[in-house]
Amino acid sequence: MKNFISSFALVLLSLTTNAQTAPFQVKIEPMSIPNLGGIQSYAWGQNDGKWLIIGGRLDGLHRRQPFASFDAAGNNNQIIVIDPVNQQNWTTSLSSLPIGMQEQLSSTNMEFHQDGDYLYLLGGYGYSNTAGDHITYPNLSAVNVPEVINAVINGTPFTSHFRQIMDSSFAVTGGYLNQINSTYHLTGGQKFIGRYNPMGPDFGPGFIQEYTNADRKFTLIDDGTALIVTHLPEDFDAVNLHRRDYNVVPQILPNGEEGITAFSGVFQTNVDLPYLNSVTIDSIGHAVNNTFSQYYNHYHCAHIPLYSQSENEMHTLFFGGIAQFYDSSGILVQDNNVPFVKTISRVTRTSDGTMTEYKLPIEMPALLGAGSEFIPLENIPHYTNEVFNLDDFVNDTTLVGYIYGGISSTAANIFFTNTGTESTASSTIFKVYIIQNNVNETDELNAQSTSKLNLVIYPNPNKGKFTLQFNLAQTTPVTIKITDEIGNVMEETTLKNPEIGENKLNQRIKGLVNGGIYFITVTTLKESVTRKVIVEP
Repeated sequence: MKNFISSFALVLLSLTTNAQTAPFQVKIEPMSIPNLGGIQSYAWGQNDGKWLIIGGRLDGLHRRQPFASFDAAGNNNQIIVIDPVNQQNWTTSLSSLPIGMQEQLSSTNMEFHQDGDYLYLLGGYGYSNTAGDHITYPNLSAVNVPEVINAVINGTPFTSHFRQIMDSSFAVTGGYLNQINSTYHLTGGQKFIGRYNPMGPDFGPGFIQEYTNADRKFTLIDDGTALIVTHLPEDFDAVNLHRRDYNVVPQILPNGEEGITAFSGVFQTNVDLPYLNSVTIDSIGHAVNNTFSQYYNHYHCAHIPLYSQSENEMHTLFFGGIAQFYDSSGILVQDNNVPFVKTISRVTRTSDGTMTEYKLPIEMPALLGAGSEFIPLENIPHYTNEVFNLDDFVNDTTLVGYIYGGISSTAANIFFTNTGTESTASSTIFKVYIIQNNVNETDELNAQSTSKLNLVIYPNPNKGKFTLQFNLAQTTPVTIKITDEIGNVMEETTLKNPEIGENKLNQRIKGLVNGGIYFITVTTLKESVTRKVIVEP
């Protein structure tokens, strides 16, 4: 799945929330199809209401042990066709395809995009018998979606409807493939060679890991026979595009043009924590948004983009998955083990470009969503980049599509105890409805999402020593106050000349007695944020 996890810790944060009238309500309704198996981190295309499912994994969260992680037994070696309306499904083996195609198309975390009848699949990670190792595939494959769907349903040959070329630039997994106008954008991701090993590349079997750090651009001419790729200059940023296993979502930008936004992702270059900021990409380049922080839904999960031209507001919905933060009775909890979560959230971009995060009043019914996909209905009003046109929704309640698959976990944190039985690939399908009129629900504003401090404390729990990381937009004195549970001030320090931009401060709590719970308050001329930390004996 999109989750090569690193070890983290736990801390609780204070959260100021305000109920805001929702621009629309979201409703999810589970359904099941007889004999449909579970799957996660797959690629999909669709035609005439039927889905074509390729690649992905049939098991749950990958294990930590190199010999067991991303086992070939969990590969999806089938082509799956699903008819959600008539609740039918069909499968057939990939075995009639050439070996090179079989291997790539049974991999996980491929980048993919459908343009007309053709589904294009790039990269992907998995075990290659040909290479004798786990690799990231340097291939682009083209699939004629309607022809393959018909062949699978009718049990006829389909080999002629698959084509493949080799290109080392496409050896990427955990990124995203989108189009802006006629240009393809392969955003983020990594090349990973070898078996996953949480102890690092130089321990045990070892591995090679190379982030792309880029938005790779190319054009593609496809006449149904030849695939002609023309690579364009990439947009390289070793700090802000150093992301993978995340959500990159088509957008309508404030100027009305098409674009994409990279939300969160892992891992920051200087600390093993997810990114909280976002990156907006248009036809020219990219811009980092450090005035917004996304606290929910950090890893890849089902997501839905909706745009209202009348309000010039762009809404993006995220469904469950994995995140460093979750809400617990009004308290924002920071869990650096990055657990599975139930959170459904909305990020809204207003006409002036401001982005704000909201927690919806509904949740996923279980720890679901990681590695899932949202498959939209084809006849719902949308822009050319498949962003829903919210203003053209006619009915009060609109079925906009389905969420299928992903990982179902039995507990929030299973990575360190995972034997392969603590999670599974989900077979549940959720109908997703948008309700526009008579909205009687409110969404909870996450005030932290617009905080300019972006305060992070790590590690936690700790022994009284930790690092404060915060951002300053302008020169201002910064006061750091440490209090105990009953309000006694343990220490108070004022930094008179902190730097504009990112600041890091190593801190030690003095006068500790057998550990305990302490509150760290960082105050500037503009705002004050308090965090709760746990100190072990």
